[in-house]
Amino acid sequence: MLSVFAGLGLGLSLIIAIGAQNVFVLRQGIRREHVLAVVAICAISDAVLIIAGVAGLGFVIAAAPWLVVVARWAGALFLLGYGILAARRAWRGGEELTVDEADAAASASSGRTATLTRTALAPAALTTLALTWLNPHVYLDTVLMLGSIAATHGENRWLFAAGAVAASILWFTALGFGARHLGRWLRTPRSWRILDALIAVVMIALAVSLVLPVLAG
Repeated sequence: MLSVFAGLGLGLSLIIAIGAQNVFVLRQGIRREHVLAVVAICAISDAVLIIAGVAGLGFVIAAAPWLVVVARWAGALFLLGYGILAARRAWRGGEELTVDEADAAASASSGRTATLTRTALAPAALTTLALTWLNPHVYLDTVLMLGSIAATHGENRWLFAAGAVAASILWFTALGFGARHLGRWLRTPRSWRILDALIAVVMIALAVSLVLPVLAG
């Protein structure tokens, strides 16, 4: 059980941070849009990466560091594009949140119109996959670090992996489904413009941070 808790603790310490993936899950949770699919993709992707790391894929990545460089540039370009789109939404505005029929009736009676456009499942799923698999940090943290530390647990390394997978499931579930409680503060266009502006700043900053080590080296 110590290996399980060690994996759980380390998994949570690595995943609970402001990152592109977490920001996207949070936004989808607030919008109440394809939350289950987004959470499932994140958790399953993490599980695959953790298992791959424990199984030894970390050694392959360590032997071919150019793979991480490629992932850095690809991830940076994607994050930059997503950040620009978020900045465009923040500039144009026009979104507000209606979370259920009761809120819709309240909005209608007050003369407000809900203009939050729902995104189709496919684009949301593809964005989630891109934010997960084009992030080089996920290979460094999940595959290399967790894989290396799991190896120190010997025969209990798979118990360690189980704890890390459980941490991912718990975190993304809490983040995605818990975010909906923030909806009460995001029912005006101005609130969404502020949120999208923050998302744009985070995404663009992360994009820059990804390529800085390559440019500096």
